[in-house]
Order: sequence, then C-alpha cells, then structure tokens
Amino acid sequence: MPIPTVAVVGFPNVGKSTLVNRLVGGAEAVTSPEPGVTRDRKRLATEWNGVAFELVDTGGIDLGDEAELARDVQAQARVAIAEADAILLVVDGRAGLRAGDAELARTLRGGEVPVLAVVNKADRADDFGITAEFHALGLGEPLSVSATHGLGTGDLLDAIVAALGEREPQGEDDGATRVAVIGRPNVGKSSLVNAFLGSDRVIVSDLAGTTRDAIDTRLEVDGRPVVLVDTAGLRRRSKVAGTVDYYAQLRSERAVERADVAIVVCDASEGVTAEDLRVAEMAMKAGCATLLCLNKWDIAEADIDDARARVERKLRLRPAVITVSAQRGRNVAALLPRALRLADKAAERIPTPELNRFVGDVVAKHPPPSRRGKRLRLYYAAQVGESPPRVAIQVNDRRLIVRDWAYHLENRMRETYELEGVPLVIDFVPSSGRRRYGD
Repeated sequence: MPIPTVAVVGFPNVGKSTLVNRLVGGAEAVTSPEPGVTRDRKRLATEWNGVAFELVDTGGIDLGDEAELARDVQAQARVAIAEADAILLVVDGRAGLRAGDAELARTLRGGEVPVLAVVNKADRADDFGITAEFHALGLGEPLSVSATHGLGTGDLLDAIVAALGEREPQGEDDGATRVAVIGRPNVGKSSLVNAFLGSDRVIVSDLAGTTRDAIDTRLEVDGRPVVLVDTAGLRRRSKVAGTVDYYAQLRSERAVERADVAIVVCDASEGVTAEDLRVAEMAMKAGCATLLCLNKWDIAEADIDDARARVERKLRLRPAVITVSAQRGRNVAALLPRALRLADKAAERIPTPELNRFVGDVVAKHPPPSRRGKRLRLYYAAQVGESPPRVAIQVNDRRLIVRDWAYHLENRMRETYELEGVPLVIDFVPSSGRRRYGD
C-alpha cells in the first residue's frame, strides 16, 4: 500500500515550510521571511504513532496573482491537492482571516479528501483564542499551532493521523537508487527531470534560480525503483552568502552526498565551463558516480570531442560525457539507464584472487620506480568497500609511493573494470609481509 500524502497549502508566507520542518523534525524545506520562497512540490516522509505518511510542501497560492511564475507555482500546488489523501490549509493567525484564505477554502470544501484548517503563528498560550474567526472557513474546528515554537503540533499530528484513517503497515525500504540532477543555475536541470518523467513535475522558467529545494520524485526504470532528485543551481557559496539561495545551495550539496549517481548538467551552448568542472569535482569528492550531460545540444555549436578532452585534462575521474536535448527529447531515454549502470559499477565487488592477479600484471609490466635507492613492494590487495569501491594494498613502505605510478595503477584499474566516472579509493597500507608481486 503506498504511503499516504498530506498536502500543505495556503497563502504565501503563512509559515507552511516552517510547519513542515517542525512536523518532520528537521530543516528539510527552505524557509525565509521573504514570501514566495517555496515553488515546487517537496515531499518529506515522517511518522506519528506508528503511522507513516508524506508531507507535501507547496508554494503559496495567491489566486489573484497573474504572474507567470505564480501561475506555475499554483499549478504545482493543485497537483499536490489532487494527489493528496488529506490537506492542511495553513493560515496566518496574526494577519487574521483574509479574502485569499476564504477563496482557497471554497475550492477545497466539499471534496472527498479531508481538509484541516491550521492557524499558524499562535506563539503564546493566550494566542490560541485567535482561531475563532477562522470558523468562517467552513472547514470544522481550526487547530492553533506555532510552527516556530512547536506549540500545538502534537495535537495537529494526532488530527492528521485520524484524518488519514487506518492504514496497513508499510514494507521495508525498496532500495531505490538515488540519482541527483545537479549543475549551475539555468542549464536545464528541471527540464531534463520533466523529460524523464514525461510531465511537468517541477517548474521550468527562463528565470535563473527557479528551483530552491531538492525535489525527490520516485519512478521506475525497467522495473527498477529510482529516486530522481532535482536540485537548485550550484554556485560558489561566497556568491549566495546571506541570501535564501544559500540554504538552497546547502540542500543541493546534501542531496549529492546522499545520491548514488550525479548527473552533472552543462549548457552545451556554453561548453564545459570551469564552474561545471567544479560541480563535477564536488560530486566526485562526495563519493558519487558521475556522468556529465551536455544539454541544449540541439542549439549548440560545440564539439563533443573538445568537451571530452577538456574533461579528461581537468578531472582525473574522467566521467563519461553524453549529449542530450531535454526540449526535443534527444538521448534522454538513454541517460537514466546509463546513470544506473554507473551505480551498479560502483556497487560491484572484485574477487580478491582476480584483483591480486590484476595488480601483479600491472607490476610486472610497469614496476614502481625506485625512490631514495629503494623500490616500492606490493604484497596483497583486497577490496574493502563499495559505492564507491575502495581497495587496500599492503606495501613495504608508503613513503616510497610515487604519485605518477599510483595514478598509473588507478587508471589501469579503471580501464580494466570499466570504472570511468566512478570514484575509486586505493589505500596503500604498511605491511611486514614477505610475499610480493613479481617474486
């Protein structure tokens, strides 16, 4: 049985994201005193009294705002409402009942899905009387809460569980592969996610920085569960310090750290820039298998061979480079399966006998150079971790390691086991063993 969803809707700047963060017990949704921060639908799992459900944070709904971005935000909120098993209509207790609240309540009344009126910003005990005028919404007894201080949230969670009714116990995690779509602002990440899904799951706009949260979407690729994560555009932290985009940046970086694969989206019309390479390097350092995607290839005049050469010169990991057009659908169908193969490669284990034969062959064909009159001796190799793969090799003296030879060994391992784009860690461990390769 799928996990039930609870849509959190309301006028802009009533504290929806703050309330969602309070109910899930974290700071997952971006919050700011600035109105209109949340734009897409963000799903966050939580649990109360043994009942698991997902809260869907939405952008503010102002039915009187005719701006294009506002209409896109409202469309996303309407989808959340249509998919929900219960709805929280959040209103601002300090501002009192507004025409926008009443208009939104009218659209929600009479449906089959239960709707709870939540009066937020009741920050003191004597503020709980402010709920009286919100009876006019026609949604039953309003619930007073303070999302900032946590007052009344336990009663609210009890009401949510009661509204959802009895649910069957949930099964264990399905082991979905997490694929993060990352890159600079306005390179087409959200367009690519929508192309994967075949629907407008996230808002696409020519305005850079439209996406401000890491948006998780579940789907299946050839029967395999996948969590696709659309992220806010990544910039240097110094450029976004002190703005709401700084917190969006942190969430994007955390999404990369939790992902199995990162698809780094670049604007092909601009080529692979230094910022693109910085984003790719960040993903690699986080242990993500990495794939570079040159989007907007239909309008680009760049040379794919030049792009690959630039990547190989600048990045030791040498991620695969693939060209796509999210607008026209070119190569989009091949991109996710390619990313999943990278995840599988990162999770594979190399049998110890095979790994030792490989290291022995490399040493025989290209022995480590001597250093200070001594030569590095390698005794035994074993894989000690995966996702990303980690190999430990026992050696006589780590101080004798020559960096270029160590890179040579890593490159041969990548070529032999098809690990291009997969982070690979090789640890040289001191040992007193006697047997060595080549003896």
